Amino acid sequence: MNTLKLVLRNITRRKGRFIFTLLGIAIGMAAFVALLALGGGMRAEISRQAHAMGSNLIVTPTDWCTFDQISIFTGEPLPASLSIEVLDQIRDIDGISATPYLTQASAINMNPVAVIGIEPDTIADFSGWTLSAGEFFSSDTQHALVLGSDIASQFDLSVGQEVPIRGESFPIIGILNPVGNLDDLGVYMPIPVAQQAFEIEDNISYIGIQVDQIENIEAYRAAILERVNVAVSSDEQLLDSVLAILGSVEVTLQAIAGISLIAASFGIINTMMTAIYERRREIGILRSIGSKKSDIFKIFVLESGLYGLLGGIVGSIIGALASLFAAPFILAGFDQMMKGATPEASIEPTTIVVAIGLSVLISVAAGLYPAWKAASLTPVEAMSYE
Repeated sequence: MNTLKLVLRNITRRKGRFIFTLLGIAIGMAAFVALLALGGGMRAEISRQAHAMGSNLIVTPTDWCTFDQISIFTGEPLPASLSIEVLDQIRDIDGISATPYLTQASAINMNPVAVIGIEPDTIADFSGWTLSAGEFFSSDTQHALVLGSDIASQFDLSVGQEVPIRGESFPIIGILNPVGNLDDLGVYMPIPVAQQAFEIEDNISYIGIQVDQIENIEAYRAAILERVNVAVSSDEQLLDSVLAILGSVEVTLQAIAGISLIAASFGIINTMMTAIYERRREIGILRSIGSKKSDIFKIFVLESGLYGLLGGIVGSIIGALASLFAAPFILAGFDQMMKGATPEASIEPTTIVVAIGLSVLISVAAGLYPAWKAASLTPVEAMSYE
């Protein structure tokens, strides 16, 4: 007996039933793969944004909550509650380069933008900025603006134009080259000018730090904490916080996709149970010519497993294509949460392998009871079926 040939013939005997059962599995797996691919794309983009910040450590006030710290990644305005004096104390530590940021909310043409106070002497080298037009600040008291490339493009602004901030007009003196992160969406002015414009006394939002020896980052962190009363987080710690929130969302979405897989497994059980009653005489013949219970059991398990294999392959293809085409629409709001982000679906080979393996596993598990039921038929019971 050619078992594989028999299995293939049996599952395709009723073509309509075969197609609809296969589609039930494929749709569930397609949803699963698409969600994994989209989640992987968001994770990759968040990681890229984190590593593009240029900071090894982030110094924030002790009263900031996790969401305030995450806002550093998302580009939201932040409280100005860190004393500028902290910056000088940190700079006294050997092996540390530090630059301050003051992030406040404003608007251009009624559209919200982030106005970021920076230290001209340190920020360009710290962030690797270059200019596509105009010039950079000549002093830390210059009453002017430098724009990120996306902001300039979005509002069709150029060097020489003026932008009103808090009722004052500020001339644009420079436009940055694209950086590929949140810096492209900033409106920059020197910190003292920003403090005056937003009526903030000698405070900043946070401090970005680069260290000379990355392998000793914990030692630098301890040195800062010993000297000043602040919170110090590494870029990896902030990244883990963001990914933890994203992970909980991913789990919820995957659970929803899992429900469709469970529904598909019941479809397999129904298909296999129906096949038992239709093929009782065939089962009886196989038993009468010497087939063992284990042979019958194996045939039905292989049939359900083949449903899972084919459904997993078809579903993975559909899910991969759906994630590629649907990503711009599904992730449309992601660039609002992570300003400057351009996430795309990320399809890893391991995702496809896991999806197909899971499909086979679920299908085999669904086929165990029908296979046991078929193997339990005696030759007499099977042959007497009309």
